Amino acid sequence: MYDVNGRQNTALRFEDYTDLVKKIAYQLKAKLPDNIEEDDLIQAGMLGLLDAINRYEDTQQAQFETYASLRIRGAMLDELRSMDWLPRSVRENMRKIENAVLVLQKQLSRPPGEQEIATQLALSLPEYRKFLSDNSGHQLLYLEDFGSDENEDSFLDRFNSGKDENPLSALLESGFKDALINAINALPEKDKLVMSLYYEQELNLKEIGAVLEISESRVSQIHSQAIGRLRSHLKEHTWIGEV
Repeated sequence: MYDVNGRQNTALRFEDYTDLVKKIAYQLKAKLPDNIEEDDLIQAGMLGLLDAINRYEDTQQAQFETYASLRIRGAMLDELRSMDWLPRSVRENMRKIENAVLVLQKQLSRPPGEQEIATQLALSLPEYRKFLSDNSGHQLLYLEDFGSDENEDSFLDRFNSGKDENPLSALLESGFKDALINAINALPEKDKLVMSLYYEQELNLKEIGAVLEISESRVSQIHSQAIGRLRSHLKEHTWIGEV
């Protein structure tokens, strides 16, 4: 395998990381509608893995796996966007929730409740919950949050500019990790529990619903709301911007 400068990279072998691609694809597929094909995600992820190998310079395996995971997942999400699975309107709608939470947080000096967010958006509670359901699939972070566009180096490239750096480590060391921990700790208990079961325990929405004895659609609503709360907190502290 060769890097972008034509040097042979003997430390990283494509076949050693194909299982990583499949693992990420399976995890992502569990959160997606049935019409999304697993094979499409894997194919996109394989291209992301190849890109990661060609761009990465450090030979430390653990660091590469972290970097490759970001590239692989990013390639899969790009594929989903190309399929119009997550249209820009979803991000625009979710920003309305983020901004409502931000305004209320400043007014109330506490996390706003579900009804308060609905009122701020001039929606009834059922309308707000439907709004959350209709705009599910939102992410905590996008590359666009860091100001990259087609005419700039990507966020990952800029944070991997040195031989011994890896983009996630550089981001965490910059204080982002503490900001995210504070944001999670500020979540209402139900939101915090759903996020924990989803990301730490890796349960899918149906399994979380069974644990909490609520419907899968309700879990999806709470998850979307929690993402909006977290992004609002990070936006307030300038870790992310408007996109």
